[in-house]
Amino acid sequence: MSYRMTDPDRDRVASFDPRIQPVLPSAPLPPLPPECLRLDAIRRAFQHPVDWQVEPLFAQAFVPGGDSYARARQAAVLMPLVQRETGLNVLFTRRADHLHHHAGQISFPGGRIESSDDGPVAAAIRETREEIGVERRFVQLIGTQPTLLTTTGFLMTPVVGELLPGFHIRADEAEVAEVFEVPLAALMDPGRHVLHRMESSLGHGRCYFAILWESHFIWGATAILIRNFYHFLAASQGIAVLGAGTRGERPASGPAERGDGPRP
Repeated sequence: MSYRMTDPDRDRVASFDPRIQPVLPSAPLPPLPPECLRLDAIRRAFQHPVDWQVEPLFAQAFVPGGDSYARARQAAVLMPLVQRETGLNVLFTRRADHLHHHAGQISFPGGRIESSDDGPVAAAIRETREEIGVERRFVQLIGTQPTLLTTTGFLMTPVVGELLPGFHIRADEAEVAEVFEVPLAALMDPGRHVLHRMESSLGHGRCYFAILWESHFIWGATAILIRNFYHFLAASQGIAVLGAGTRGERPASGPAERGDGPRP
C-alpha cells in the first residue's frame, strides 16, 4: 500500500511529521457545483473529455519522458467511488500501524503492476481484491487519470471506478488497519486542500498538499490525485481555474513527494 523507501530515506522519514510542517498561503479556487459530483456527471466527464491541466505545482511530475521516467517502476491505484444515500463517497485504506514501512498512512488500494497484469486497470483491480477483498465483479471502470511520478521512483496510474452494490470488505489485516469512506464533496472542496512546505532533510523547498478528514490526514501522492480530480471535474463544467499556485513561493519541481500510495 505504500512505496518502500531506501534505507537512508527510511531514517529521515522516521523523524518527519507531515502534520506540523508550515502551511503556505495559496490562491483560492472556485467551488464545484453539486451536480458534477454525481456518478452520471463523472461518467460523462470521462466519456466526453475536455482539455484540462494537472495541478500546476506538480506539473513536472506528470510530464512523460526523461531518465527518471525510463527507470521508474509501474504501479496503479484504484480510486473507488461508492454511492450512498447522502451522495458519493471515496474509499481509502489506512496502512497497519505495526508495519515497518509507512505505518498508518492513508492511500487508495493499489500496488505494483506485475508482469501477469494486463495493464494498470487490471493491476488496480487485482490489488483491490488482495488488500480489501472486493471482487472484480463489483468494480465498474469509469476511467483513468494522468500517471504520476513519485519521489520513490514509481509511475502511479490512478484508475477511477465505482464499487457496485453488494460488495463486501475483507481487509488483509496484515497490511490494512482500517478501510473508511470520505464524502466526495468534502474531498472536492478546495478550501480543505492545505499546502505545506517541507522543512526537513527530505528536501528543502518541497511542497505537498494535505486534506484532513476527521482523524485522517491525507497527504502526498494521494492528495495530489485528489487535487487533480478537482481540476478534471472543474474543466468538465467549464470552470476556469486561475492562479492555482502559491503566493510568493517557488513551485515544486520534479517528482511528487512521497507520503502514501500502493505497496511495492
